[in-house]
Amino acid sequence: MKNAVFVLLVLVCLTSISCHAEVKKMSAEELMATADSRIEQIRKADVEVKVVDPTGRPVPGARVKAEQTRHAFLFGCNIFPLFSYQGEQRLTYGREFAALLNYATLPFYWGSYEPQPGQTQSSRENNERIARWCKERGIATKGHPLVWHEVYPAWGPSDLDEAKARLKARVEELVAHFKGLIDRWDVVNEATVSARFENGFGRWVKRDGAAGAVGEALEWAHRAHPQATLLYNDFNVSPDFEKLLEDLAAAKRPFQVIGIQSHMHGGEWPLERAWEVCQTYARFGKPLHFTELTVLSGEHGWEKAKPWPSTPEGEAKQADYVAKFYTLLFSHPAVEAITWWDFMDGGWQGAPAGLVRADLTPKPAYERLLSLVKSKWWTKTEGETDESGSCRLRGFLGRYRVTVITPKGYKQQEFDLKRGENTLTMKLAGSGK
Repeated sequence: MKNAVFVLLVLVCLTSISCHAEVKKMSAEELMATADSRIEQIRKADVEVKVVDPTGRPVPGARVKAEQTRHAFLFGCNIFPLFSYQGEQRLTYGREFAALLNYATLPFYWGSYEPQPGQTQSSRENNERIARWCKERGIATKGHPLVWHEVYPAWGPSDLDEAKARLKARVEELVAHFKGLIDRWDVVNEATVSARFENGFGRWVKRDGAAGAVGEALEWAHRAHPQATLLYNDFNVSPDFEKLLEDLAAAKRPFQVIGIQSHMHGGEWPLERAWEVCQTYARFGKPLHFTELTVLSGEHGWEKAKPWPSTPEGEAKQADYVAKFYTLLFSHPAVEAITWWDFMDGGWQGAPAGLVRADLTPKPAYERLLSLVKSKWWTKTEGETDESGSCRLRGFLGRYRVTVITPKGYKQQEFDLKRGENTLTMKLAGSGK
C-alpha cells in the first residue's frame, strides 16, 4: 500500500508540473525558476488544529503556535570519523553535524569491519556508539554497505559458494543485531560492475548475474528485519543499472529505495542531467536517495597528491552549485534523501569535498545549506482558532512542537505533519495544561 501511494504521488506531481517529456526538455534556468513552486506543492502540507476544552467544546480565540523540530526529508552525510576525534574537536564535529543534518551513514565495509575472521567487536562497538549518539539527537541512521566487491577482506574466500555462505551469515547477523539502532541498509553496492572482480562476490555475480546475487542478498536482509528499509546502491547511472532494477522488480525482490551515487570529482553534473536522472529512475515507482554526493571546493580530479587544498574561489563555486543542486533535488517528488560525502575536507580520496574544512570550520556551502534546510525550508508559524475552535496552518513535512495558548493556560504536543490531510485535536486539561 505504501508503495502504491508513493507511485500515485509521483505521478500526480509529475502531471501537475507538466508532462514527463516536457519536463525533461526544460533548461537549467527553467528548472530552477520553477523549483520553489514544486517545493511548495510536494514538500508542504496543511494541518487543521482543533482546540477543545476538557468537556470537548470548541475553544475560539486560542493562539496556536507550530514550530518545526525535524524534517521528514533526509538531509544526511556519512559520520564515519565521529569518535576518531578527541575532546573539543569531537564536540565541534558533532555540533556542526547535528545543527544541519538529520541522517547519518555508518560504515560496515567487510574488509575493515572484520579484518580477521570473527574479529568484529571493535567495529561493532564503534558503530553501536555512533548509532546511539545519533538516536539521542533524532538523527536517522543507515548502514553501508553489507555486500560489495571492494573493501573485500584479505582473508575473504575466493570460492563463490563459501563467500556466499559467509555473506549470508554477515547480512543476517548485522541486520538483526542493529535492529532499532539502524533500520536502513545499503544491502548491495555497485553490482553492475562486480563481475569484473576476482573475489568471491565477483565470482558469484559472474555465475548468477547481478540481479540474482542482489536479489538473494535482499531476501537475506528482509528476513532478518522485515520492517527495514533496504536499498540497492550504484554509481553506474546507465542502462545496466536500469536493467538490474527492472530484473529486481520483475522478480519482486524486497528493495524499497533506489540509491544513486553522484561523486563529482571530475566536474559538476549539469542540472539538466541531474533532473533527467531523477526522471529516469522515478519510473520504477520507488523513492530515490542520492546516497553519496561529492562536490569539490578545489581543483577537480581523482588521482592527486592527498590531501589537496580547498580555495576561496572553489569554496564560492561549491556553495553556489550545492544550493542549486539541493534545491533541484528537493523539488523532485521522487527524491527522499541526499547524503553528502564527506563532512570534512580531506576525507575520501583526500579531496577538498567537505561541508566543513579540515579544521572543522564551516565553509560557504555549509552556511548556504543551513540557510535552506533550517530557514527557507523550515516552518515556524502561528494562528488563532475561529469560532469552531479550528486553526489551519501550513508547513514543511516533518516533526512539530505545537503549542496552544489561552488565557487559562497552555498545552503543548508533538505532531508529525505528513502528506495528505492532517488533523490535530488538542484537548485542554482542567488545570490549563
